[in-house]
Amino acid sequence: MLRLKRYLKPYLGFALAMIVLMFCQATVDLNLPNLMSDLVNVGIQQGGIDEAAPRAVSADGLRLMAVFMNEDDRALIEAAYLPADADAMGAAAWADFQKEWPGAAETETLRRDAALDADALARLDDAFGRAAYAMTSLMANMPVTDAFSDTAGAADAETRSMDMARLAGLLPMLEQLPGEMVDKAVREAAATPESMRGQTAAVFAKGFYMQLGADTDAIQTRYIFRTGGKMLLLALLLAACAVSVGFCGCRMGAGVARDLRRDIFTRVTSFTNNEFDRFGTASLITRSTNDVMQIQGFVTMGLRTMCYAPIIGIGGTFMALRKSSGMAWIIALAVVLILCLIATVGSLLMPRFKLMQKLVDKLNLVSRENLSGMMVIRAFATQQFEEERFDKTNRELTDVNLFGSRVMATMMPVMMLVMNGVSLLIVWVGGHQIADSAMQVGDMMAFIQYTMQIIMSFLMISMMFVMAPRASVSAGRIADVLESESSVRDPERSKKLPEQVRGVIEFKDVSFRYGGADENVLEHISFTARPGETTAFIGSTGSGKSTLINLIPRFYDVTSGSITLDGVDVRELPQHELREAIGYVPQKGMLFSGDIASNLRYGGEDAPDTALREAAEVAQATEFIDALPDGFSTEISQGGTNVSGGQRQRLSIARALVKKAPVYLFDDTFSALDFKTDAALRRALKRYTGDATVLIVAQRVSTIMYAEQIVVLDEGRVTGIGTHKELLQTCPTYREIAESQLSKEELG
Repeated sequence: MLRLKRYLKPYLGFALAMIVLMFCQATVDLNLPNLMSDLVNVGIQQGGIDEAAPRAVSADGLRLMAVFMNEDDRALIEAAYLPADADAMGAAAWADFQKEWPGAAETETLRRDAALDADALARLDDAFGRAAYAMTSLMANMPVTDAFSDTAGAADAETRSMDMARLAGLLPMLEQLPGEMVDKAVREAAATPESMRGQTAAVFAKGFYMQLGADTDAIQTRYIFRTGGKMLLLALLLAACAVSVGFCGCRMGAGVARDLRRDIFTRVTSFTNNEFDRFGTASLITRSTNDVMQIQGFVTMGLRTMCYAPIIGIGGTFMALRKSSGMAWIIALAVVLILCLIATVGSLLMPRFKLMQKLVDKLNLVSRENLSGMMVIRAFATQQFEEERFDKTNRELTDVNLFGSRVMATMMPVMMLVMNGVSLLIVWVGGHQIADSAMQVGDMMAFIQYTMQIIMSFLMISMMFVMAPRASVSAGRIADVLESESSVRDPERSKKLPEQVRGVIEFKDVSFRYGGADENVLEHISFTARPGETTAFIGSTGSGKSTLINLIPRFYDVTSGSITLDGVDVRELPQHELREAIGYVPQKGMLFSGDIASNLRYGGEDAPDTALREAAEVAQATEFIDALPDGFSTEISQGGTNVSGGQRQRLSIARALVKKAPVYLFDDTFSALDFKTDAALRRALKRYTGDATVLIVAQRVSTIMYAEQIVVLDEGRVTGIGTHKELLQTCPTYREIAESQLSKEELG
């Protein structure tokens, strides 16, 4: 994967945007359980009262709370609460105060100073929380009055409140309680979790509010709607972040895949036959399609998973421990179980994924061979054999895929079992903590959600164990192609051809062997092909004729010796410039999808219609082109399968002639032509090529017998050079070939 990191650089902006958006998404995701906890704890259990220190309280109520406070707390509340009456507040403010607290006029009422800062409010809430919990714990087991019994078990007092008028009657008795007893209760309250103290104090605050005639139902409703509204907004923000992250990820993945396909294609077009033999066509197709898709999927999902999963995992752990540090062992247990599951799955799947891409290559190879060789398969009636061969490869790939699918299918129920088991364990342990007043119901629900987030983060990481091995294998296969240097390369300091290329081709003691071969295919080849002349090559099958021709445009480089064009070694020329000077017709006529005209314009992109027709006439192709309904606009299927072999060869010849090059190479391109068409084409070709250098590989003596120079090859060596008549006298190899093809009269 590191070898392909440069493809991510153009998309760093998207990557940074994804990271920022994922932090926003994680922040929202981690805050939603908190709001849900507040909705349960405060909105339902505390009646929507989210403060321990009441905003308004009767004087008797404040005296009651002061009994269970130390000197510092008493001084704090005395400074924090101000008289609530018309004289102290003013007529307008007093009128507004009475609307909110209708019972304020019937009793001496105090109001909390609105100028208190956040720190002062926190200390005030803490003071009321300690006092409320101390009073509850001290009096819970003392059957003093029904009014106070309602405060017992305040943690589940969903709709309970206190009759403050009755509690006020207990004030003289409470003030007489021993100081040691009160101090002990206060110390115990201070050691109690803050959430429990706050919830107990909220029950008292609700009693104070009801004593003053406040609408506590409206307070609860407002809090629930306010908190629910926040949750809705956060959910919308979460969706927006998730969509944006998905967009950035898809944009990155698609962009990287596009760039990889482009570079693979560019690299492959520079390959010589050596590289094609090393990789194989089927494998190159797989690497530019299936392997690139693996990389695209990894880039699209990988960055999201690698960034988001740790954020959620770490953040969820931190938030869960804030809710209850005593249940941290449950999280640890869940993480250990998930890691064991991930390790097991990874060890089972990684070797299979490495094998999978090789099997895809093999399947593509078999499919390609079957489709390309369908006529041969039918001719030899081997359909059954080929079906069995395909079925064997297909079954191997299917078995690997099924194994991976079964492992993943087993993994999901196990994951759900772990998640549900952990949830049950949290409920069981949390229930005991709630019963012991060490935890609230909402906090337990939030803890469950955070634990699920932690488990899901590890599940996302486990998905990387599925994607990463396949992507890593694919990345390696793609990198092998991109890092493969062609055996034929342009020189660092290239030379230039003359502005007017003459086309003199000279072989100087040329020898050549294929990569990995032990023996030379060509040995000590020397000759000169001149402009205005036709140089022909003939010899038995395997004598090296096509190999010799392919050395000129540098499809291969010579092993020793040199080939020059107008005195310049072809290895010192840029490949593009060299091949611009050559019109090449391969042994197998290859046409491309499009129409006839577009295929001919491969030889000259800007060639006018007149040039196309002229080249087609020379190639003896106008007869069948004009017979077609659409003429030069007739569509050609992929590979030219909708025209005959002879027509395909003539169109290939016409394509090279459109180029009007100073050098023409014909690699056994007349073999599919009948004798009449062959003769007509050679006559027209002689006129058309004019001063160009023409090199022809042929199997038929009749095709080359009028060439100015014939080179006879036998087992990679030149056994004769001369004209037809000269070779009949001086070259036994040529005479043997000629006698096998021509009559005595034709031999002369």
